[in-house]
Amino acid sequence: MKVAVLGATGLVGRQMLAVLERRGFPADQLVPLASSRSAGRRLPFRGQEIPVREVCEEAFEGVDLALFSAGSGPSRRWAPEAARRGAVVVDNSSAWRMDPEVPLVVPEVNGEDARKHRGIIANPNCATIQALVALAPLHREAGLEYLSAATYQSVSGTGSVAVAELEEGARAVLEGREGTPSVYPHPIAFNLLPHIGAFDDQGVSEEEWKMVRESRKILHLPDLAVSSTTVRVPVFRGHGEALVAQFREDLSPERAREILADAPGVQLADDPARGVYPLPREAEGTDPVYVGRIRRDTGLPRALALWVVSDNLLKGAALNAVQIAETLFPA
Repeated sequence: MKVAVLGATGLVGRQMLAVLERRGFPADQLVPLASSRSAGRRLPFRGQEIPVREVCEEAFEGVDLALFSAGSGPSRRWAPEAARRGAVVVDNSSAWRMDPEVPLVVPEVNGEDARKHRGIIANPNCATIQALVALAPLHREAGLEYLSAATYQSVSGTGSVAVAELEEGARAVLEGREGTPSVYPHPIAFNLLPHIGAFDDQGVSEEEWKMVRESRKILHLPDLAVSSTTVRVPVFRGHGEALVAQFREDLSPERAREILADAPGVQLADDPARGVYPLPREAEGTDPVYVGRIRRDTGLPRALALWVVSDNLLKGAALNAVQIAETLFPA
């Protein structure tokens, strides 16, 4: 089996290689792909150092699976070409997510949709993935009617340049200097930016619309009411989310804990009196979606409030993509 990874030298691309190796994915031949700037670099995989190739049409010849994490522009350019040559493309960008012909898949939630593909499958937004891994089991029990999601998203979601900007910005503040932001519109160190993606004429950001539209598509609930505020926070890795979910049927916190304790991909961390709740630093480098602070909402009937944390580079990106591939190419 021949597997290509486009964007192999980026933060998520390198995680894709690591997840393929760690999970024993049946890749007999690996083809790391990137732009001309990164061609020739060597990446470790299963004890070897594999050279990165510049992406081109011929690079997808004979490829069975292509994992993409190179941004929307390259995905629009190369995904149809890879699919035309016979590969199944799992794309991590936003390019194909809302295309009605392209499945948008979280395996624990709607894994069966992956088999409806026509050559391209979309990996959802990182914040959407972790929210729905936590909410889908509760939805199946009680019927989700409304979702409010306030997200606290780490800088690694923007890429390695943002990680470097946070490091330098924090150093500048601690040394009494003024940092100069280039990735974000304001300094991110010791700060919060309620600004992820461009704003529309109503003041809603791109990231907030992703939470709305992707949740509806993945859950097959086109009329689901969703409110969202997305915030970039000075955390290197791991997204947090404060969710409020209102259901058709009453669902107690105790019953929600029972459901989530058995839910695939979920790890309960819910004993706040003893200081046990999900934390990005503890989630970093791990696979689960951690859920805690489960309680009745103080403002809405039949609603629960939850705190959800996950590693955005793993379950929010690379791991979810590989799990999609595993549904199609089991070991």
